[in-house]
Amino acid sequence: MRFEQYKKRLAEMLTPDEAGAVQVRYRDVDTRRLNPLVLAYVGDACYHQFVRRELLKYEQNDVHLLHDLAVQIVSAKWQARACRTIAKMLTEEEQKIFRRARNHKSHASRTASFSEYHSSTGFEAILGSLYLDGDIERLEQIEGAALHFVMEEIMKAQCAEG
Repeated sequence: MRFEQYKKRLAEMLTPDEAGAVQVRYRDVDTRRLNPLVLAYVGDACYHQFVRRELLKYEQNDVHLLHDLAVQIVSAKWQARACRTIAKMLTEEEQKIFRRARNHKSHASRTASFSEYHSSTGFEAILGSLYLDGDIERLEQIEGAALHFVMEEIMKAQCAEG
């Protein structure tokens, strides 16, 4: 998006209401109609927050270590691998969300393969949909299963290195 287009879209988004406050454009969120990349945007934030909170069970002093591990865990590479392991537990509706987001046209990451990036987008879209629909129990169930898998795989790799 060019800068002028960006400025125009931002001005449209931040339109004042009669009282001069930012006008609310949408009252409800219908996750079935949202762009799958918007769902992934929300899901990415959910997973980051969940991972950071869960890592406090293992370390509470070294913020650098916490950050490095969190970044590794939430990477497209690990999300894609985790998504393959949790595929069996996904409902039909969650599988539809995954496919819709995975297949949506987007720019691939420089640090992940095309396949990894698109799978991680599908994973994040599921999380975003669950969060926006208020199904926090299911959200945390999926996040927990994914994190459990990733943590065990990272631990195995660490043990193998010595």
